[in-house]
Amino acid sequence: MNAIRRLLAIVLLSVVVLDLQAQPFAKETKPYKILTSGKNITIKSTNNINHIMIWTNGGNRLIEQRSINANNYSFTIPINGKFFFLMVGLSNGKIYIEKIGVQ
Repeated sequence: MNAIRRLLAIVLLSVVVLDLQAQPFAKETKPYKILTSGKNITIKSTNNINHIMIWTNGGNRLIEQRSINANNYSFTIPINGKFFFLMVGLSNGKIYIEKIGVQ
């Protein structure tokens, strides 16, 4: 009886592991591009940009702009730093957050 339980446990575990490996997660492509030139940043999107927010590694909010309703938006980072976080909210309701680097 124990041998049958062990065999069933091994088969079940094998099926679960193989099933997980067979279905990789699809990574969604972003509907926007970020162009940087020094501290000047431009966001170009295929959808209208509803709002953006930029903040530092320490959590200090630098820029927050709402009701943009345009396909592109440009701004300049007002402080020195190499890495910032960007949140882009699009008119279709999707929100994207990513880390960006500037020189």
